[in-house]
Amino acid sequence: MLLKIFIVGALLVGVMAAIKDGRVLKDAGLLSSCTALASGGKSDQTEMSCSKGRLDGWPDLTNKSCTLTSMGRHREYWHCLAPVVSSQTPNG
Repeated sequence: MLLKIFIVGALLVGVMAAIKDGRVLKDAGLLSSCTALASGGKSDQTEMSCSKGRLDGWPDLTNKSCTLTSMGRHREYWHCLAPVVSSQTPNG
């Protein structure tokens, strides 16, 4: 009986950690996501292509000095004045 409780507890901790990370929800299409567009064979960090999430809708990049340039049914395209940082943690 104690082993079953331990296994269920470990599974719950694993599921909570996966959801908190956010990648699982983005891969499932539940959260919106943006990627940098490639132009001329290299990634341009100021042009972003965003997809709509089922839970949070379209992303709003106006607080990152970006302007919406084009809207489609499945994608939005943004132009930003500076490269958009995907993580606020320093790299070292």
